[in-house]
Amino acid sequence: MKVAIVTDSNSGITQDEAKKLGVYVIPMPFLINDQEYFEDINLNQEEFYKMLLNNAEVSTSQPSIYSVCELWTEILKTHDEIVHIPMSSGLSASCETAIAASKEFNGKVQVVNNRRISITQKQSVFDAMKLVEEGKSAKEIKTWLEETSMQASIYIMVSTLKYLKKGGRITPAAAAIGTLLNIKPVLTIQGAKLDKFMQVMSINAAKKRMIDQIVKELDTRFSDLVKQNKIVVAMAYTHDRNRCLEFKKEADVALKKFGLEIEMVDPLSLSVSCHIGDGAIAIGTFIKR
Repeated sequence: MKVAIVTDSNSGITQDEAKKLGVYVIPMPFLINDQEYFEDINLNQEEFYKMLLNNAEVSTSQPSIYSVCELWTEILKTHDEIVHIPMSSGLSASCETAIAASKEFNGKVQVVNNRRISITQKQSVFDAMKLVEEGKSAKEIKTWLEETSMQASIYIMVSTLKYLKKGGRITPAAAAIGTLLNIKPVLTIQGAKLDKFMQVMSINAAKKRMIDQIVKELDTRFSDLVKQNKIVVAMAYTHDRNRCLEFKKEADVALKKFGLEIEMVDPLSLSVSCHIGDGAIAIGTFIKR
């Protein structure tokens, strides 16, 4: 059977990369100063940050279910089944909306709720591609991705408290005090949602704590996956790639004991960037097929 793979731009997969991989990427919509944009269609990373840093009113949305169903219908003209991998259901309603819509396709569309975003969601696409090569059906691929969904961690250092305050994740008073004291929050994504992990007093301290936490997880929670060579460590960033590449050098030193190194360095999806702002860096570790 011919199985197609669909994801959204929160995976970090660009339209050009999607063509090379042979997958389909739905662009996530944004409202910026009341005008609608679509990631990697009429809005690229640089344009987005230019508007964000100029205090534009930015909000995220979900793809219209009509356009999603239209894409599925077109794909099913040349494929037998579809595996649809949207962003985490804990971060957007687009997953639940797609699950509801897929019921009209008589089992030919399998929507995966595997609680991923950015580098972890991208790995899910790679895993799905490998499972297709192994001859698995769409339903079998969905099952594997959902069963392994929690075998992933991301830690994110935020450079500014402005966007956490704007999104209501911290109070204006806490943001003011944090800015005054130069506090750097470290956030985490463990499955469904973006949550607070710790707070430190400098960028260097934040980077050290994130690396230490990844090393701890590779030593404990993911130790069996390390032995089986089924683990990936990757990084992501908002706007400042050079800062992330410097962080990569530090992380690679710590990962040598496991015979690992950073495999991906990707821009964070714009949906996440809306809530954490520019200058953020992230490191994550997760299972691979």
